[in-house]
Amino acid sequence: MPFSGAPGSLPASCCWCPAPLRVLCSVSEDLGCRRGEFSRKHYGSVELLISSDADGAIQRAGRFRVENGTSDENTDYTPGTWHRTDVHLENPEYHTRWYFKYFLGKVHQNYVGTDAEKNPFFLSVVLSDQNNQRVPQYRSILWRKTGTQKICLPYCPTKTLSVKSILSAMSLDKFEKSPREILHPEIQKDLLVLEEQEGSVNFKFGVLYAKDGQLTDDEMFSNETGSESFQRFLGLMGDKITLKGWTGYRGGLDTKNDTTGSFSIYTVYQGHEIMFHVSTMLPYSRENKQQVERKRHIGNDIVTIVFQEGEESSPAFKPSMIRSHFTHIFALVRYNKQNDSYRLKIFSEESVPLFGPPLPSPPVFTNHQEFRDFVLVKLINGEKATLETPTFAQKRQRTLDMLIRSLYQDLMPDLHKVNNMLNRRSFSDVLPESPKSTRKKEEARQAEFVRLGQALKLKTTVKGDAPTNLATTSLCKKEPWESQSFCSNFPHEVVCADSWGQSLLVSTDAGILLVDDDQPLVQVFDKTLQIKQMHVLEPLDLLIARTDKGKDSRLLVFRLSAVQKDIETKQMIRSKYDCRENKLERTKGCHLYAINTHHGIELRIVVAIRNKLLLVTKKYNPCNSLTSGSLLSSSESPVEEFQYIREICLSDPPVVMTLVDGPTGDSDNMICVAYRHQFDLVNESTGESYRLHHVEANKVNFVAAIDVYEDGEAGLLLCYNYVCQYRKVYPLNGGSPLIQPSASDFHFSWNQVPYAVVCAFPYILAFTTDSIEIRLVVNGNLVHTAVMPGLQLVASRSDIYFKATAAVSGSPSSSSKEMSSRSSPQTPIAYEMAECPVSSLEGLLDEPIPKTEGLQKQKKVSRRQSDPKRGAVRSTSSDRIISSSSESNSEKRHLSTSSDPDTVANREESPPSSCPFQLTSLYDEDIIDLK
Repeated sequence: MPFSGAPGSLPASCCWCPAPLRVLCSVSEDLGCRRGEFSRKHYGSVELLISSDADGAIQRAGRFRVENGTSDENTDYTPGTWHRTDVHLENPEYHTRWYFKYFLGKVHQNYVGTDAEKNPFFLSVVLSDQNNQRVPQYRSILWRKTGTQKICLPYCPTKTLSVKSILSAMSLDKFEKSPREILHPEIQKDLLVLEEQEGSVNFKFGVLYAKDGQLTDDEMFSNETGSESFQRFLGLMGDKITLKGWTGYRGGLDTKNDTTGSFSIYTVYQGHEIMFHVSTMLPYSRENKQQVERKRHIGNDIVTIVFQEGEESSPAFKPSMIRSHFTHIFALVRYNKQNDSYRLKIFSEESVPLFGPPLPSPPVFTNHQEFRDFVLVKLINGEKATLETPTFAQKRQRTLDMLIRSLYQDLMPDLHKVNNMLNRRSFSDVLPESPKSTRKKEEARQAEFVRLGQALKLKTTVKGDAPTNLATTSLCKKEPWESQSFCSNFPHEVVCADSWGQSLLVSTDAGILLVDDDQPLVQVFDKTLQIKQMHVLEPLDLLIARTDKGKDSRLLVFRLSAVQKDIETKQMIRSKYDCRENKLERTKGCHLYAINTHHGIELRIVVAIRNKLLLVTKKYNPCNSLTSGSLLSSSESPVEEFQYIREICLSDPPVVMTLVDGPTGDSDNMICVAYRHQFDLVNESTGESYRLHHVEANKVNFVAAIDVYEDGEAGLLLCYNYVCQYRKVYPLNGGSPLIQPSASDFHFSWNQVPYAVVCAFPYILAFTTDSIEIRLVVNGNLVHTAVMPGLQLVASRSDIYFKATAAVSGSPSSSSKEMSSRSSPQTPIAYEMAECPVSSLEGLLDEPIPKTEGLQKQKKVSRRQSDPKRGAVRSTSSDRIISSSSESNSEKRHLSTSSDPDTVANREESPPSSCPFQLTSLYDEDIIDLK
C-alpha cells in the first residue's frame, strides 16, 4: 500500500543525517495561527489608562497596549487552544551582531565613501564559512546614519565581486565619492563601536513591590521590605549578590561604596547578563517621601516589573500610576497562593512595536521555571522593541551619524595619501585565512590586522559585552522547526512535489513517484509526463498539474481516487498519452497557475498564458469526496466539472500570482500579480487593475506574494529581492480595493535573497541555497537561522519538505513509528530524505496524521486540508514561474515561492563532495543551527 509506514508522528530525537529515520519532539503547541489567519489582538489592544488619587481626581493618563492573554469573544478566531507559546529571543545578538562574530579578528576589508547626498558611509566585507558548514559566502555590513544593513552574497571562485556590485545590492548606486579601502587595523575598534549602537547585550530591569491597595508611585517606592511571596519571586528571577566588589555586569549600580544598596538580584539568561533594580534593595530614606534614589534607577529603566500583592478583585496597577517618561514597558505579576501560580500582564507604551512571545490564554503559569523563561524573554524582547520607537531611534540615529562623520573626518587625510593604491586593490583578494599575496609588507599588515582584532574580541568578551550563543544555555531546548529524516536515499532530481496524506507525490526526471518513509518508490506516471507544478487536493479528490513547457504546456486534472486505484491494483503506469482526456480546455501554452487557498464554496483556478489570465472554477460538491470518489473508475475524468468564467488581459506576463479572497466572495475576489517592477491587484469579476506596490530598484527578483488574513481582513506579504513587505488590502462594496498605507503595515529585509518564502504561522521562512531564515510574521523579527548546504525546497503547501546536504551526529535509537505514541498532536515535524550519502529531504508537518487501517488510513489528511469549511483555517499560497531543464541557467533558478510553493524548478547544483561533511560535537558558534 503506498500510504503504509509514512511518518505521521512527531519527532523524539533529531539529526540531519542520511541514516535511518530519526525524529524529534517539539515543545510547540502554539499552532493556532499557522494556517494563514492571524490576529494582532494576541499582542494586546491599545487602551487609554487613567490613574486617580484617593479623592478620585485624575492625576495622569497614557495610552498603552495591554496584553492579558485574552481575546475578543466576538471574533471567529479564538486562541483558546493556546496552552503555551513558543518562547524565542527575537533578533538574537549571536545572529545579528555580525561584525563581532564574523569580522573581528579575521582578514576582511573595510571601505569608506560618501553617497549622493554627501553623507559618509562605511562598508565591511568578509569571505567567511557559514557557521562551520563549509559554505563559503560573502557577508557585508553597510553603516549609514540611518542604521546598518547586512546581506549575504554567494561566493563563486570563478567570478570576482566588486564593491560597486555589493553596494548596488544594498540599493546604493550613486556616490559623491567612490568607496576607498581603509588599511590600518585600528578601524576595527571604531566599527565595533558603531555596531554596539544597536543596543547593549546586557540588560537592567526595574522591580517595584506594591502592596495591596497602593495606588501611587510614592506609596510603592516607600515599601521598605517585601513579602515572603515577593522574596520567592526574586529568588526565581535570579541570585542575590553582594554589590561591593562585584565584577560582573552592574547595571549602573555602585560596586565600590554601597551607595546604591548592599545587595541586588542578578542572573544570566542565554548569554545575557541581567541586573535587577529592586525597589526594596535600593537605599530607603525616611525623610524623602518620594524616594528619589530609588526612582533614579527604576524610573530610568526601559522595562519595570511590578509585583502586586492582593486578590484579583483588588484595584489593579496602571502604568499611569508611575511618573516616568522613560519606562515604556511594565510587567504586572501577581502570585496566587492557592494554586502556587503566577499571573502575568504586560503594558507597553503605544509607540512600542509588537514583540513576542504573546501571552498564553489564560496568562497563568503553574510551572515556575517556564514562567521565569517567559518573563525574561518577554522583557528582553520588549526592551529591544522599545529601542525602535521614534524617541530612541532618533537618538540612536543622531549618535550614529555623529560617530560616522567623526570617523570619516579622522580618516580623510590618510585616504588622500594612499588614494591610488587603494583603488587598485582587488576585492577578490579577501580570504578567510592566509593571504595569497607574496608581498611581505602586505602579509605583515594583515597579520597585525588579525592580531589586533583578536585582542579586541577577547577584551570585549572578558568585559561581558560580547554577544554569545545558545550552545551553553539551551542545548536541550526543542524548537518547532526542527526536522527529521523522511527518506534516507532518494536518487532522483526533484522538479516539484506536494504531500498526499502521509506520503509525498514527487515529480522527478524519472517520472512521478510516490515517496513514503523509506518504503520502495512507487511509480505513478512515467517520465513522458513532465509535471512542473502540482496541487494535491484531497478534500476535492483532485490532482491538478501543469505539464510540459512552452507551447505544449497544459493544465491537467485527475481524480485522486482513480490515481490511487491504479497504484493499488498496479494496473498501469500512466504516460503522457494516457492523459489526453484530463486536459483542461483553453490552457495550452500556460506558464503558471494559482488556486485559492481555502475553497469551501468553490475552487478557483487562474491560469496564466503569456499576458492573459484564464479564470476557471469548480463548484464544491460533497459527493466528490474521497469516500464517494473512490468508487469511480480510473477512466473517468473531472474535466467536465470545471467551467470557464472569463479571460483577463494584462500588460505583461506575470511572474508571481496569488488569489486573494474577498470578505463576501461575490465580486471582491482579487488576483495579485507581479511583473516588471510592480505588484498589481486585479479584480476577478471586472478585470480592473490597481497598483499595489512599485519596486524602486534597478533589478527586481520577484519571490512571492503571500495572502494572509488578519482578523478576517486580507493582507499580502510582498517578497522581492531582500525585502518582505506586509500590505493590508481594504475591500470596498464595489469590489474595488482601497490600497493605502496602514499603521499595521511593516517591512523587513532578509539577510540573503531567498528563492522561496513559506508561511508557517506564526513564522515566515526564507529559503536560500544554503540556509533557512526564520522570522515572525507579526513583526519580521529574526528568531533563528538554520544552515543547510545544498538546500532545495520541495513542497510546502501542507507540510514543508526540503532537500539538504548535511551530516550531523544524532541519536539513532528511535524511528518515527516508534515515537508516534509520544507525540503531541499540535507540533510541526520535519522530514529529511537523502539524495546521496550527504543529501537529505526535510519537512515540517502541520500536524500528525494518526495511522488507521485500509482505506481510512489513506484518507486521513491534515486539518488544513480536511476541513475546507472552517473559516479560521486558511492557508496561504502563491505560485511562481518555473523553468524546464533545457532553459537557461538564470531561468533554472526560478522556483515556486510562496507559503505554498508547489513547484521547484530544476537548477544546477555542484556535485556532492566525495568526502561527507565531518561535523564535530562542538562548534565555534551556533551549535544549534543543525540538530
